[in-house]
Amino acid sequence: MNAVPENSRAPGHEADTVLAAEQLTKHYAVRRGMFGHGTIKALNGVSFSLTRGKTLAVVGESGCGKSTLARQLTMIEPPTSGRLLVEGEDVAGADRAKIAQLRRRVQMVFQNPFASLNPRKTVEQTLAEPLQINSQLSATERAGRVAHMMRTVGLRPEHAKRYPHMFSGGQRQRIAIARAMILEPRIVVADEPVSALDVSIQAQILNLFMDLQEQFKTSYVFISHNLAVVEHIADDVMVMYFGGVAELGDKKTVFAKPRHPYTRSLMSATPAIFESDRRAQIKLQGEMPSPLDPPSGCPFHQRCPYAIERCRMEEPKLREVDARLVSCHRAEEVGDVDA
Repeated sequence: MNAVPENSRAPGHEADTVLAAEQLTKHYAVRRGMFGHGTIKALNGVSFSLTRGKTLAVVGESGCGKSTLARQLTMIEPPTSGRLLVEGEDVAGADRAKIAQLRRRVQMVFQNPFASLNPRKTVEQTLAEPLQINSQLSATERAGRVAHMMRTVGLRPEHAKRYPHMFSGGQRQRIAIARAMILEPRIVVADEPVSALDVSIQAQILNLFMDLQEQFKTSYVFISHNLAVVEHIADDVMVMYFGGVAELGDKKTVFAKPRHPYTRSLMSATPAIFESDRRAQIKLQGEMPSPLDPPSGCPFHQRCPYAIERCRMEEPKLREVDARLVSCHRAEEVGDVDA
């Protein structure tokens, strides 16, 4: 993953880059009261790139823009501004036929396997449908591909005639993963794919993701609020706050010494078994600001224990500090302070 600072040239030209965003922005117009209108800035200039066969984890609390980003990356919604490149091809300039072609390269695994599968279709029908729409395979060839994919994700092919309600939660998520992988996409966007599962099953599903990545060289954008999960699966980490990037870098670098106060607070709240791994807890005051009434300066300054007057007046730019990108005026100091 090659981090992309603000105002840089559009990423996506490196040979191993499969997905790149440059200043990706998404705004929604909403009504305020009887006659008023407002704008929700769900994404504010998000930039990053994703390397083939690697995993970028996107973390942050509810409302930070993670799911909006997922909809942009999977081309469910068009961006308000900015660029999205899939294997170097700009989505913004593509016609409907090209968008359909690009969507085959980017698949999604949703959070809730109970809601993401059609209860009226058998597993075989669910897995064969993408092949029927996007390939010229015969019915026999599609059935063979379905059976192979079921074995690949740890399910028995003879159960392909069953319906989703006949499977456990973990098995349903395996079906959802099989559906995403059956077209052998370059990129999979996984939106909280294990949060609805029992803890005992989560590790199995995470290991399945990693096995499939090794087998197919798939790149993942893995959205999660669970930093223990992120530490297990990610190569790189992007921390989001209020629609923007707070910190972005290599997983080991970010976890070893987070440079943004928000990243530090998230990591301090992560449970650790061994006392040596525990961080002093940082309790944030208040909640994330309303997107309809954004604060001046840094969007985090009202909750930040390190905020100074500059933070209240001037919005920080994403810049390189200590081998990662961070949007904080005091990043050099914050990372060296024992919280």
